[in-house]
Amino acid sequence: MGCQQMDAVSYPNAKVIDFFSKYLAPVRVLISSTPLPQQFKVKWTPTFLILDSEGEEHHRSVGFLSPEELIPSLMLGMAKTQFDHEQFSEALSHLDRLITEYPKSDVAPEAIYYRGVSRYKATKDASALKQAHETLQANYKDSEWAKRASVYRLL
Repeated sequence: MGCQQMDAVSYPNAKVIDFFSKYLAPVRVLISSTPLPQQFKVKWTPTFLILDSEGEEHHRSVGFLSPEELIPSLMLGMAKTQFDHEQFSEALSHLDRLITEYPKSDVAPEAIYYRGVSRYKATKDASALKQAHETLQANYKDSEWAKRASVYRLL
């Protein structure tokens, strides 16, 4: 059912089409096929995986996403891939764009967390972590990411 909704609502959206064409190489795989669904432990559709050029997974999203949630989720996945490869300035570029363009998205709190951690990893300036904590407390205080960043209040 989720894939049918994606086909009807999200995939035909002009912004989604533009985003995919500019930034990603989408591959659609049937859950009944082999070996990819088994290799990546896909149990429900739609499942979005962000993989690097070596096929390593860096981000996963399961279930229907509207265009307004799909794009920021994919942006977060791109940023997390770059973060995992220690390409912090590239990760920050995606995170800043996500936070600016989609501040009300479900992934915005996670993006703020990763932005703080990326800034810290790039500069070793702990104030980036404290700023992430303060932003999360001010705007997303009930999110799991605000809870994860709560330790940064001590900095």
